[in-house]
Amino acid sequence: MSSPLQAEAGTRQVLVCQNTSCKRAGAQAVLAAFQAHPLPDWAIAPSGCLGQCGNGPMVLVLPEGIWYCRVQPGEVRTLVECHLQGGTPVKAMLYRKFHHSA
Repeated sequence: MSSPLQAEAGTRQVLVCQNTSCKRAGAQAVLAAFQAHPLPDWAIAPSGCLGQCGNGPMVLVLPEGIWYCRVQPGEVRTLVECHLQGGTPVKAMLYRKFHHSA
């Protein structure tokens, strides 16, 4: 069994943290926004704590391991179009803790 931070082989996932601090920051609306843009090759899923409390709502794209912080519902369409469909991470939204050179 894989950990929550590892995608099953061949699986492309978007995990949206639904733990306490991310929920307070609007993570439920972020998850709903992703679910409103379904893509056949992607699984959109709520997750437990991603361990980055205070920086949420956190979004983790697997298997690439791309982290986005403080994601707002209005930004989800950009993430879907640029990253999930276009293959290009949105540099301005990357979580700098893990993506220093972005």
